[in-house]
Amino acid sequence: MRLPVQLILGGVLAGLFLALALISLVWTPHDVVALSIADRLQAPSARFLLGTDHLGRDILSMIMVGARTSLAVALVAVGIGIVVGVPLGLLAAATRGSLLDEVVMRGNDLVFAFPSLVIAILITAVFGPSAVNAIIAIGIFNIPVFARVTRGAALSLWTLDYILAARVAGKGRARISVEHILPNILNLLIVQGTIQFSLGILAEAALSYVGLGAQPPTPSWGRMLAEAQTMIYTNPWLPVLPGLAIVLTVLGLNLMGDGLRDLLDPRLRRVRA
Repeated sequence: MRLPVQLILGGVLAGLFLALALISLVWTPHDVVALSIADRLQAPSARFLLGTDHLGRDILSMIMVGARTSLAVALVAVGIGIVVGVPLGLLAAATRGSLLDEVVMRGNDLVFAFPSLVIAILITAVFGPSAVNAIIAIGIFNIPVFARVTRGAALSLWTLDYILAARVAGKGRARISVEHILPNILNLLIVQGTIQFSLGILAEAALSYVGLGAQPPTPSWGRMLAEAQTMIYTNPWLPVLPGLAIVLTVLGLNLMGDGLRDLLDPRLRRVRA
């Protein structure tokens, strides 16, 4: 089977920053928490490949560790959305029209009324700003997304003949949801997961930009942008490089989502054939 071009390109872009994040676990060119005023605002050179910031920290090292921070926050937040949202969506679809279905969907509407940034502000007002609170805020926002996608896809399957045959065979709604519904909507959930992953990276960067994400000395792409925005005319590489990292990572994940949709959707496969 030939892989879609956008899947390959997206995998390369996303894989590059994933590799940087994994490498940063064991090695970075320079210590990201060590300050060196003598080396502040150095232009890219052989010693500092991407230059240094206003505190003398190596930009390449900070981008590597920032990739780890952004990917970890987005991954855990999407995991929360999947673990909680998918069962809720399956439950709502299995009990369509019941009080339980209404409670689940109206609860989703309530969460949708508060963007992740507003939820993060509420959480940090009580517990203080941190990467953990950013994960909770983004994860809470992901729950209704996966619940809605799961419910919508599951409802279209509950009317099919093989589901009716399973019910006639004596299988309960919970067993049908797990054995027959969930496997047939996994492709849709995988694609939605890549989309939410990219949105999670953007949300983490936005929260860090306003000071609600990962706190110093942990590097974050959003905070790097916030700290460098006043130096865009004098030292343009400072805001451009973390911004470019965000753009390329999100672009790669979105391309992967499009490619996975083309690869996993049987209707699109028939059209290409």
